[in-house]
Amino acid sequence: MKRVAEQVRALHRLEPASNDHLAALRVAAGVAIPSLLLLAAGRTDLIMYAVFGALTGMYGRAEPHQLRLIHQAQAALVLLGGVTVGVVLSVNHLHSWWLVAVEAVLAGLGSAYSDRVRLQPNGPFFGILALGACASVPMAVPWYTALLIAAGSAAFSMVIGFGGWFRRRTWQPGATRNRQAGPGRREMLTHAARYVLAVGAAGTLGVLSGSGHPHWAMAAAAVPLAGADLPSSVRRGIHRIVGTFVGLAVTAVVILPEPWTLTGLFPGQQAILLAVLVILFQFTTELFMARHYGFAMVSFTPVILLMTQLAAPIEPALLILERGVETLVGALVGILVVIAVRRSGTRSSAALLGLGPLFRLPPLFRLPRRSRH
Repeated sequence: MKRVAEQVRALHRLEPASNDHLAALRVAAGVAIPSLLLLAAGRTDLIMYAVFGALTGMYGRAEPHQLRLIHQAQAALVLLGGVTVGVVLSVNHLHSWWLVAVEAVLAGLGSAYSDRVRLQPNGPFFGILALGACASVPMAVPWYTALLIAAGSAAFSMVIGFGGWFRRRTWQPGATRNRQAGPGRREMLTHAARYVLAVGAAGTLGVLSGSGHPHWAMAAAAVPLAGADLPSSVRRGIHRIVGTFVGLAVTAVVILPEPWTLTGLFPGQQAILLAVLVILFQFTTELFMARHYGFAMVSFTPVILLMTQLAAPIEPALLILERGVETLVGALVGILVVIAVRRSGTRSSAALLGLGPLFRLPPLFRLPRRSRH
C-alpha cells in the first residue's frame, strides 16, 4: 500500500521549474504573431492551422539552439504531416470510419518515427490531434492556403527557437541529436501497434456514439501511451481526464451564451476575444507542460475548443459535452491498452502499484521492454 500512496501523491506533485517561462514565451510568440496577423486580416477561422504549425515550438525546449533547430524540424514533419492528411480528408469529405482508419494507421507510423528520432514531448499526439481537427472542419479556403499557413507558422516558430544563435553566434559542425541509443526496431514496431490498437478502438467507440468529434477520443487514447512505465501512463490518463474537465469549466465561462460569461460581457467581439485567449492559454499550457500534465490540460482544453469554434462554430454546450465524453472514453481506452498490452519483463500492474497477489491479473499480451525517453 505504500506504493499506492506514492502513486497518489505523484498525481498532484508539481515538478521543479526549469526556465519554463522562457519556453512558454517562445511558444506563445510563435502562436501570437501568425494568429494576430490572421485576426487583422479578418480570418480568425484559419487560426487553427497557424496554431498547429506553431506547436513546433514546443519541442526541444531544453536543448541549445542548434540542436533545438534539428529537433523542431523533425517535429514539424509530424505536425505538418498531420495537417496535410487532415486537409486531404476534409477536402474529399472523408469522415467517420475513413478518419478512424487513417488516423489509427498514421498514429502507428508517427509513433515509430517519434521513437526513432526521440521527440520530446514523446509520441505522435500533436500530429494526430492536428490530423483529426483539420479533417473535421470544412475547408473555407483552397487546401494549399491552409498548408501554407501551417508551414509558415512552423517555420516562424523554428526561427524563434533558433534565437540563441543571435546571442552566441556559435555553430558546431556535425552536431546531432540522439547520441544515446534509441529503442530497437522490434520495440518501435510493438509500441506503434499499441497506438494503432488504442487510437483505432477509441475512434470506433467515438463513431458508434454518434459524436461529431471522434478524433478527440482518438487523441485522448494516445496520451497514456507516452508514459515511460505503467504508473506514469495511468497518471497521464488521469491527468488528461481531470485536467480536461476543469478546462471545460474554464471554456464554459468563456463561450456559453450567458450574461455572466466573457462572450456575454463582450457581445460582438467574440472572434477577437477567442483569438486573444487562444494565445494566452497556449502560454500557460507550455508553462506547466513539463511540470504537471493535468495543469497543462486545464489551459490546452480551451485552446482546442476556442480555435474549433473559430473554425467551425457549433452550439457551445454541445461542444463542451462532446469534448468531455470523448476525452473520458479515449483516455480510459488508452489506459486499458497500456494495462493489457505490457512490455516483456515488466511486473504485473498490481505489483507496480504495490498490491498483493490477489489483485494480479495476467496481461493479454507482453511487448518488448521499451527504453525510457
